[in-house]
Amino acid sequence: MNYALEPLREEHRRPVMEIFNHFIRNTFAAYPEAPLSESAYDQLLAVATRYPAAVVKDGGQQIVGFAFLQPYHAADSFRRTAVATYFILPDHTRKGIGTMILDAFVSEAREKGLEHILVNISSLNPGSIEFHRKNGFRKCGTFEDIGIKTGKKFSVVWMARTL
Repeated sequence: MNYALEPLREEHRRPVMEIFNHFIRNTFAAYPEAPLSESAYDQLLAVATRYPAAVVKDGGQQIVGFAFLQPYHAADSFRRTAVATYFILPDHTRKGIGTMILDAFVSEAREKGLEHILVNISSLNPGSIEFHRKNGFRKCGTFEDIGIKTGKKFSVVWMARTL
């Protein structure tokens, strides 16, 4: 199946929030315990004005994922560093979408003068940790047992890639 990236826009509000809420309800990949309202999408759109942000569409033009970069920190001394976030529906993983997103974002990040991309990943999401390791990220540290979701503790693993 062919997949394409499209810039994140207002019209994507409902499908993006449905995807995010799927991960909230069913996994530890998204940190909130309860689904979010569509108004939470406004934060994504705010980030999308300065950094790469996209939805992933399949060959039938259905949105099957989304991704964005956001500033690591508000202080200008960290202006060369961004944090990547992406969610791809389970039926569409292991098909090259993550690599497609990462390649596009790395290219755009370099154009914007970014030099580092960070990710933070739930310790209960080993597939994401392995994906990032295979794509040039190195583990920087782990905050042990700092999260609790549905009564289960989890750690947050930070990884970095220098561009």
